[in-house]
Amino acid sequence: MPNMKKEKTPMPVQEPAVRARNFKEVALGYTKEDAMEEAARCLNCKNPFCMTGCPVKVHIPDFLQEVAKGDFDKAYEVLSLSTSLPAVCGRVCPQESQCEKECIRGKKGESVGIGRVERFVADYHNEHGTAKPQKAESNGHRVAIVGSGPAGLTCAGDLAKAGFEVTIFEALHTPGGVLTYGIPEFRLPKSIVAKEIENLKELGVKIETDVIIGKTVMVDDLQKEFGFEAVFIGSGAGLPNFMNLPGENLNGVLSANEFLTRNNLMKAYLPGAKTPIPKAKNAVIVGGGNVAMDAARTALRLGADSVKIVYRRTREDLPARLEEIEHAMEEGIEFLFLTNPVEIIGYSNPEDRRDPKNGSVIGMKCVKMEQGEPDASGRRRPVPIEGSEFVIDCDLVVMSIGTSPNPLILSTTPGLEATRKGGIAVDENGKSSQDGIYAGGDAVTGAATVILAMGAGKTAAKAIQEKILG
Repeated sequence: MPNMKKEKTPMPVQEPAVRARNFKEVALGYTKEDAMEEAARCLNCKNPFCMTGCPVKVHIPDFLQEVAKGDFDKAYEVLSLSTSLPAVCGRVCPQESQCEKECIRGKKGESVGIGRVERFVADYHNEHGTAKPQKAESNGHRVAIVGSGPAGLTCAGDLAKAGFEVTIFEALHTPGGVLTYGIPEFRLPKSIVAKEIENLKELGVKIETDVIIGKTVMVDDLQKEFGFEAVFIGSGAGLPNFMNLPGENLNGVLSANEFLTRNNLMKAYLPGAKTPIPKAKNAVIVGGGNVAMDAARTALRLGADSVKIVYRRTREDLPARLEEIEHAMEEGIEFLFLTNPVEIIGYSNPEDRRDPKNGSVIGMKCVKMEQGEPDASGRRRPVPIEGSEFVIDCDLVVMSIGTSPNPLILSTTPGLEATRKGGIAVDENGKSSQDGIYAGGDAVTGAATVILAMGAGKTAAKAIQEKILG
């Protein structure tokens, strides 16, 4: 019989006051008993609407039924049919707006905690599993993947399972893309990412790091000189956006990309780290997405006394996951809604022999906003309130207002068409305007979610198989 409790099985977490000063994972994970209890809440619907909300079409009722029976190995097998990164998805997917949003149990209570159970199954396998992934027999065809983020890893995994010889080219010294440099340790431990990547290597996927496609090697070279029959571009959206405010070039103003990369990939929070990172007393983060939450919570863990998030719309408009917003608030981060920065204030250091305009941040001038008429998205457009300017004292500003696709590959690959927003233009199968070149994830759409990038990687992998194998 199904477990008819209306509420999800609680997820144990670190206490806010404790976790706010360490980089250990916030959510501690389900026990076996927790996972089985939660999985038993699934009604095993004949028409599983939850699957329609999953971009990679995980067989959700099937794996939940196996967990409910206590067969965790079988549950992992079911997950592996659809996803190459279950431990990642279980942690960072916005299930509440995808699979869990469609769960029928959510009509009269809380939906099944699909992501929490998926995380348990993947972690259990990584800790207890002994069988290594089976490498498929080679079909003799070679495919290159540009970028080792979620889109590239997913595309590589699906192709490797089909017998393709796959090589991933990664610009940085460590693979993982945004999973490694963007998402903090307290949300996604890097040991988890490394384990998922090792699983792909067991399938035969090769990874070449420190290779900048479009600079050290051109996309055309991959096809003409290296003999790859298809190329998938999953190079992400690594170009940070700024507001072009007065003072935005001052010392102490960083993009969220740089701030998080220094901390996550280059371990700047560790004593003796070779890369510096500002450790502020009073930090201000501009933006309201998941990356803004990550930056704010990272600044707090680096020792800030005060962290404020400045967002020009209301709390209801925040695009970040509800769980991340709640965790940030529990940890003491202050939210200034209907507030917009207009200037970053700094002072010049007379002993600085470089550009005399260089200086350090001492404050941010902001203006209060009110809701105006709806814009094209249907949301009411914020408009400034005259005479409402005020200054926030701060010594660090992190701009987290989105990122754009890296323009390097488009600018060095003749014939590739671009979207209006600067991404690589593709059709519904991920095929670009150039024969044999496919793309997906943030390189196409701009910054989006991990699971949407994974879905794009799966779509392109299927198209590449059909193109090459007929």
